[in-house]
Amino acid sequence: MVRFGIIGTNWITERFIQAASEIEDFALTAVYSRTEERAKEFAAKFHVQTTFTDLESMAKSEEIDAIYIASPNCFHAEQAIMCMNHGKHVLCEKPMASNKAEVKAMMDAARKNNVLLMEALKTTLLPNFTSIQNHLYKIGTVRRYAASYCQYSSRYDAYKKGTVLNAFNPAFSNGSLMDIGVYCIYPMVVLFGKPHTVKATGMLLDSGADGEGSILFQYEDKDAVVMYSKITNSYLPAEIQGEDGSIIIDKIHTPEKVEIRYNDGSVEDITEPQEGNAMYYEVKEFIELIQKGNLESSINSYANSLITAELMDEARKQIGLVFPADE
Repeated sequence: MVRFGIIGTNWITERFIQAASEIEDFALTAVYSRTEERAKEFAAKFHVQTTFTDLESMAKSEEIDAIYIASPNCFHAEQAIMCMNHGKHVLCEKPMASNKAEVKAMMDAARKNNVLLMEALKTTLLPNFTSIQNHLYKIGTVRRYAASYCQYSSRYDAYKKGTVLNAFNPAFSNGSLMDIGVYCIYPMVVLFGKPHTVKATGMLLDSGADGEGSILFQYEDKDAVVMYSKITNSYLPAEIQGEDGSIIIDKIHTPEKVEIRYNDGSVEDITEPQEGNAMYYEVKEFIELIQKGNLESSINSYANSLITAELMDEARKQIGLVFPADE
């Protein structure tokens, strides 16, 4: 049994708990929030007795083995490092941190304390992503990766009325690239590694956060095109184009339908059945790693998280997107 404490009392945490509850060896032990009222209110939903309003007290607790962090992006590094310094394993929501420097500091702390640190990027742990990896050879030499994730944020309506919520506040290291674009970039890195060049464009809102953007990544023998947005919707599938065919992916962030369309016109469905709550697989991976004594995921690895952070740093630099955490 792996006993979890959670940081963050929002909808993503609720989905995490719902998914994790499907795993026999998961136990929710404690909830942290800045206010006692909110901590107790959230804990009551899941019949949890122990709450904290002091993060270090939770990190020191002997009743907790691991901590799931789903706070605003700007707090990830500081909170994760504190927890790991007290011997806790950390599953940290994507993006891992505000920038590559923070990601590296988190990984240094994990190594120093001999604990597991993993980025909670669900896509790459899904059965249908594994299916993409297993069938990639069938399309021959890959020449292009194209991924689009554009989802109109419910918080954008408030923004247009003059209320800047966290989602569009760069003080929290938020915005379209960090919250949405990462779902296009991380799978690309897992599949193809680090590209040679990055060319980014984007639209900054008056708040200083980015509303949408596009990035062209160049590899030695292929290119990758990524589009992301929090101020428009898109219904385009993702596509990996090879010389012998293309893999069509219904949604890059949560692939549920995957097929190969060959040059001869034939179609092969390579979809795999998977749980309805896609977060199930990231929790399963994390718990199994702890139980096996492994301190790094081979899929959501340190290398993949570092490369992704570096690419997003470069994209932000090119479009002029700066966070307080960068200074």
